[in-house]
Amino acid sequence: MVAIDKNNNQNTEFIFQVSKTLDGFNFNPKLDVWKFTDASNSKQFIFSKLNIQEDKMYGIKRTFIWYLENYSVNHAYNMYKYLKHLCKYLSKLKNNSIAEISTQDLKNYKNFLGQTQMYYLCSLSGFLQKWHKMSYPGLSKEAYDYLQGLHLKGNKKGTAVLTMDPYNGPFSDLELESILDTLNNKYAINGIFDLDFLLVWLMIIYGSRPSQFALLKVCDLQTIQRQDSPNEYIIHIPRVKNRKKMRSEFKKRILPADLGHLLVKYAEDVKSKFTYILEDLDQAPLFPSSHPGEKKLLPYHCTAQEITNKIQSVLSTFNIISERTEEKLHITSTRFRRTIGTRAAMEGHGELIIAEILDHTDTQNAGVYVQSSPEIIERIDKAIATYMAPIAQAFEGKIVEDKSTAIRFNDPSSDIIDPKVDPSCKAMGKCGTYSFCALAAPLACYTCNSFQAWVDGPHEKLLEYLIKEREKLLKTTDYRIASINDKTILAIAQVIQECKKYKEPNQQELIT
Repeated sequence: MVAIDKNNNQNTEFIFQVSKTLDGFNFNPKLDVWKFTDASNSKQFIFSKLNIQEDKMYGIKRTFIWYLENYSVNHAYNMYKYLKHLCKYLSKLKNNSIAEISTQDLKNYKNFLGQTQMYYLCSLSGFLQKWHKMSYPGLSKEAYDYLQGLHLKGNKKGTAVLTMDPYNGPFSDLELESILDTLNNKYAINGIFDLDFLLVWLMIIYGSRPSQFALLKVCDLQTIQRQDSPNEYIIHIPRVKNRKKMRSEFKKRILPADLGHLLVKYAEDVKSKFTYILEDLDQAPLFPSSHPGEKKLLPYHCTAQEITNKIQSVLSTFNIISERTEEKLHITSTRFRRTIGTRAAMEGHGELIIAEILDHTDTQNAGVYVQSSPEIIERIDKAIATYMAPIAQAFEGKIVEDKSTAIRFNDPSSDIIDPKVDPSCKAMGKCGTYSFCALAAPLACYTCNSFQAWVDGPHEKLLEYLIKEREKLLKTTDYRIASINDKTILAIAQVIQECKKYKEPNQQELIT
């Protein structure tokens, strides 16, 4: 590769070697148009549309190369879109190509955006700062300092959910019931293809994004065979929106038995169609594209847009009328996600569990669901505590299988016992510190990093005891008092789950 002076203001012929995205897609950065076709549709970076002076283009491209090497194509493309929007505004304002972005340019752009589009600059700020930190000209030092000190609000979220918007918000119970009934009835009379039936059902159950379904492969399905109960079916759904390499992270979801059985049978049919195409049939796409000839990062896979089109095409034939609008029901994948979040809130789940259900990386977008419905009951029962425990990570201590390895193992005074919970006074674990503790055991122990929980301790009894106490308090006091031990409840539930892993290491056989 030919070295180029980063600060050279003269027109320069850019000479690059072939670059590679995080997902392994090769591209020629010397071209004006970079095109990437992946599971989230086709993305084009057309640099001439930025209207940036040619001597600054090398730095812009170098910054985008860094983004493509370290983040997903989707994330890099979002930066391109926001940069193009900024450049279009500045070019029109100056009636000329852009030589340098100044502090005043950013202030004018900020005022131009207003509150509704302020997230454009919020999102782009990181890219602009990276451009400057890589020492390429185009953003003034003053503008860089301005961005560092600027506190911007992101995109306003949740309006459609909060207002229960009949076109973009969650489906009502009647609307969802109509979708389910029509879907099942169509399948019963062979009025819908297996692929479409299964795809819509997965959308209804999990509310995953179309790009996640587009990434699915046959190998993402698992059957767990149990000796004393029916088979259990699992689907590993690829995560997106985490700016990481495609298919590098997954969410494990349990499938309803009937749907799982159908999906496994369907997957075998898909594999047979790729017998003479792929060497490893388990790498076949679960939802193959009808346009396999296109050059893609994942050959033969549908794009997110194709998945969206399939779902909307199928459901549009149902001709379901909304009782709220008296019009044909407006159906989008986003509405399914919002329905799942809202219904979870109505069933009493909090922000943490809703974020997990919707595969959010944090809870900042989950709060809107809790606020959206007056039917929410603030509660935690055993089932919810068990489900939330791995997410909350409230347990701070450690599980001890061999008691002789515990700190103070021969000191009876360090035993954690509660006769109210277990009249036999069986210890739940050991305190691993010699320091004085004025906190009430065992409630304070499960969230303490000095607690050593026995694998065979009476943790189930303590969990049931606390939940019963919580239910009593809810009837006689308010939620704030009743929920005072919620973190402890989640920590105990986590201990119970971890103990089960010790006790049942080899009780299930995976069949792929």
